[in-house]
Amino acid sequence: MIRVVTPAEMASVDAHALERETLEDILRRVGAVLARSAIELLGGTYGRRVVAVAGSGLNGQDARRAVRSLRARGVVAEVIDVAEMHSTFASAAFERADLILDGGVGTGLNRPWQPPPVDARVLAIDVPSGIDPLTGVAVGAPWRAARTVTLQTPKPGLYLADGPDFVGEIVVEDIGLTIDGVVASPTCHLVESSDVATWLPVRPRTAHKYASAVLVVAGSPGMTGAAALCCAAALRAGAGYVHLDSAAERVPGLPIEVVSSLAGRGTTPDASRFGAAVIGPGLGRSPGARELVQAVAARVESPIVIDGDGLAAIAGTTDVTERKAATVLTPHDGEFARLADAVGLEVDLWSGDRIDATRRLAHAYQATVVAKGPSTIVADPGGEVFLSTAGTEALATAGSGDVLAGVIAAFLAAGVDPMRAATAGAWVHGESGRGRGLVASDLPDRVAEVIANIQADAKTGGWRPRLT
Repeated sequence: MIRVVTPAEMASVDAHALERETLEDILRRVGAVLARSAIELLGGTYGRRVVAVAGSGLNGQDARRAVRSLRARGVVAEVIDVAEMHSTFASAAFERADLILDGGVGTGLNRPWQPPPVDARVLAIDVPSGIDPLTGVAVGAPWRAARTVTLQTPKPGLYLADGPDFVGEIVVEDIGLTIDGVVASPTCHLVESSDVATWLPVRPRTAHKYASAVLVVAGSPGMTGAAALCCAAALRAGAGYVHLDSAAERVPGLPIEVVSSLAGRGTTPDASRFGAAVIGPGLGRSPGARELVQAVAARVESPIVIDGDGLAAIAGTTDVTERKAATVLTPHDGEFARLADAVGLEVDLWSGDRIDATRRLAHAYQATVVAKGPSTIVADPGGEVFLSTAGTEALATAGSGDVLAGVIAAFLAAGVDPMRAATAGAWVHGESGRGRGLVASDLPDRVAEVIANIQADAKTGGWRPRLT
């Protein structure tokens, strides 16, 4: 996993470093890594021109030091001060440039960034100027970088809101600063494929079907698709046995391997043998459905995933906060806002600190919260956060969330702890969701393929996406 720090945390890291070495020592290392990255983008040094836009803060000093390193390697490099970037001189320099080094603002953004348009490729330092390093919101009109070299550790804004549209390739460069012991817990980490491969257990030779059984309480008349998708996903993600309890008279498309009882009571004769449960997809919002969700949440002693209509049923209640076993909540933005409002939390998911909001919701409900999105945020009640950036726009399709709930439940039933089960579920779900015209019923088979690939590739040097 890769540690992700906020701008405030990074300021503490910088201050700690300056107590132990000079700024010039640090800048020398920064200049070297930036020059190396610039030369990679330029494809060499002979005849190449670089223009660095430099602000008044550390970001500007990084840019100026990079120019010195580039000149030492034979690149024609010059510095344009931010205050002069709209001048005639700057315009002429930008037109001649093969590469622009963006050292304008970085993590010190405090006003809209309005640079002139440029045609040359852009290499951003730490974070593109104009992208809020905490929230990822574009403030002004940032340049779209071909690459962002983020120093020591990434910042949240690279992965959230508008950030991914502007950062280009992200390269993390270790410049020798100390984070452990300087930045206090709880922590935030970006999850990589190697982490997921480590978390997912291989089914033992002596396994039996009930060793990873999943109960699904889902579906109602007219909303049966959610139940079918959730059950199929749980099976394909490794559940040895799936039992559906639904209030619908029949569930078209239900895999033949699923055992079903169409009673809608959330109980089975062998309920204690289930390693995890999913409650909510397609249940509807009737008073009866609400009572069912609350009863199941109180009665089921294994970990549960609450999704869809189940989230509306528990909003503002103590049904999940009092559970002894783990609870995973999987809200999209609208559901997140309703859950927060029901317990008096003021959150701004669209322009505020999304990570902090997820932490606060997890604490309020004493549950692991999966804030779904292109970059999914998973937080536990203690404030630890994992980020998964595997999602794509293809997953913005009806039923996709029902699949995710089934995958997470299968991982929980296999004994994976809630944070890792939820994050691995988001990552596998995201990697499965690639290709134009994707529909949710495509996902379960792809989930199985991604899991098989990642476990096989973990033995041979790492994950390579195989889905188109």
